Amino acid sequence: MERKTLGDLGEQLALDHLKKKGYKLVETNYRCRLGEIDIVARQKNCLVFVEVRTKSSQEHGSPEESLTPTKQKHMIKCAYYYLQNHKKLPEHWRIDLVAVELDIFNQPTRIEILENPVEEQPFIK
Repeated sequence: MERKTLGDLGEQLALDHLKKKGYKLVETNYRCRLGEIDIVARQKNCLVFVEVRTKSSQEHGSPEESLTPTKQKHMIKCAYYYLQNHKKLPEHWRIDLVAVELDIFNQPTRIEILENPVEEQPFIK
């Protein structure tokens, strides 16, 4: 499966899982000059920026391991940009990771929400 197709499948599975867990979708694939946020959602009174990492094998590590420090920095910058350019947002926010693992038939074997996995977020309210 092509990387883009794999990513799209992972994002759809993640979105379905988030909805089942009570997250409310705000938007998907938010793009700005600083990068992209896969999913923007609300969970109760918190705005959640979600990064989805999908793996079809453990050959190159787990979904969590693919969240590099560089990717984390881009996510933080995009989150700040989003917050500065949108009105009427919840006071609290965070960055979550949804780890998606697929079997050889592209069926999910694991979908897990990891709240606030970004290494350093001293600026979160």
